[in-house]
Amino acid sequence: MKLLSIVILALAISGCSNPIANRTPINQMFPSVAGEDLNKNNVNLPSLFQGKTSLVLVGYVQDAQFDIDRWLIGLDMTETQVAAYELPTIGGMFPRMFETYINEGMRAGIPKSLWGGVITIYDDADKIRLLTGTENPNNARVILLNSEGKITFFYDEGFSVEALNNLRDVLAAISI
Repeated sequence: MKLLSIVILALAISGCSNPIANRTPINQMFPSVAGEDLNKNNVNLPSLFQGKTSLVLVGYVQDAQFDIDRWLIGLDMTETQVAAYELPTIGGMFPRMFETYINEGMRAGIPKSLWGGVITIYDDADKIRLLTGTENPNNARVILLNSEGKITFFYDEGFSVEALNNLRDVLAAISI
């Protein structure tokens, strides 16, 4: 329970920083960032995604997980074929001091079979925050990257069936 309290506090504090105006980064390259998946493997993005179309679901605060879960359920229910990754993106000095505890809290709530698809970003969080903006932090940032790492779809208004269908249309056009 103490660990969970620290995780919640750290995520709440990271969400209290000054918001960055939202942006729509279509046709931009995803920034080069370093993170660690929940299996404790160091990961460099977007090089991890090179050569394949990938979907990145960015969450800036813990409450974004609700939105991310709805996207993942929608993708599953529609049998959308795309490699999907969750990026808890937590900036600031306080969360970095407790990143081990935060990651352990995530491991406790996520099935081990999914740990490789959850990549935490701490040190390079500001690169992603500047790319997308942080207004309305409870909304996930849904980013589709083509095989070269260019953003071909972006959505940050919460889950909607219409947005999911638009994403599927973009995926179908990329596959042609």
